[in-house]
Amino acid sequence: MENTNRSVFALNGVTGMLIATVLLLSILGVLTYFALVLQKEVANKPYTLENASSIQMISTDNAKHFQVKDK
Repeated sequence: MENTNRSVFALNGVTGMLIATVLLLSILGVLTYFALVLQKEVANKPYTLENASSIQMISTDNAKHFQVKDK
């Protein structure tokens, strides 16, 4: 049985590979953009630790020592 239905530009060939590559690169670009926007936002809000000597290694009360300085 011969396979006469082959095509170089079918979706499972070169075209499919190019579509997948463009899709993955666009997802990478969007996620990078959102990461940069979020990083710029957080960089403008410095924080301080109050009473740092009483912070324990594993404790849910550690959040009380974290103070964000809003500008």
